[in-house]
Amino acid sequence: MAIKTPNPMIMGVLNVTPDSFSDGGQYLHIENAIVQAKKLQAQGADIIDVGGESTRPGAPAVLVDEEIDRVIPAIEALAQSIDIPISVDTSKTQVMQLAVEAGASMINDVCALQAPGALETVSDLGQDICLMHMQGSPRTMQKDPTYVDVVDEIKQFFDQKIEACIKAGIKQDKIILDPGFGFGKTLEHNLDILRRLSEFESFGLRILAGMSRKSMIGSMLNDRNIEGRVIGSVASAIIAVQNGANIVRVHDVLETKDALMVLQQVRGE
Repeated sequence: MAIKTPNPMIMGVLNVTPDSFSDGGQYLHIENAIVQAKKLQAQGADIIDVGGESTRPGAPAVLVDEEIDRVIPAIEALAQSIDIPISVDTSKTQVMQLAVEAGASMINDVCALQAPGALETVSDLGQDICLMHMQGSPRTMQKDPTYVDVVDEIKQFFDQKIEACIKAGIKQDKIILDPGFGFGKTLEHNLDILRRLSEFESFGLRILAGMSRKSMIGSMLNDRNIEGRVIGSVASAIIAVQNGANIVRVHDVLETKDALMVLQQVRGE
């Protein structure tokens, strides 16, 4: 199923992991994952993003066979249960290949196709690919991240990645850019990216923003816990859309959908 491009789109998060920071362990069983995916679709999700490896700061790596066991049966079941596109959140080429065969229409790679063979695999698969910027790795990314100008350095990173994708045969209109809120960034870095998100429009590609329930939201709300970050997350998603985001990746689909409906009516869209 092709990913449509109405503006903006909501990507609902569905982690089939035991340790993701917000919903770890809730949807490991396929039956629970199906119920949640149907709920997110009913609430207004345009895409469901399925992940089998936590990328929270300090998260341990997951072996490829374990990620396959978590992700592929879930995607196969979801492809038969919902009628919106499915994205796979992975950096492993084997998972990308099997996920697309199982029904995924998009690959969401926090490592921006740095794994050996990833560029060639995505080129052969022909699906949408989201390239995310991250300084370091999930294990190390929050250990004193430093930039001279965070937005300029991310733009340079995207320049290089887009060039590599095109050279590998990936069509430019298949590429989505994610500046990677919270991935190797301090709170001030994240705020600078959000304020200047429109600068990424110069690439002429879709922009994805994912801030939902992250520690940056908690920090802005005086160290609020995860359950108390819903309103802050929705506000951040709305600001991102106002500043150029085409896709917002969220846990709280209904609340985000309501806020976007209000924004669109105010805009006259």
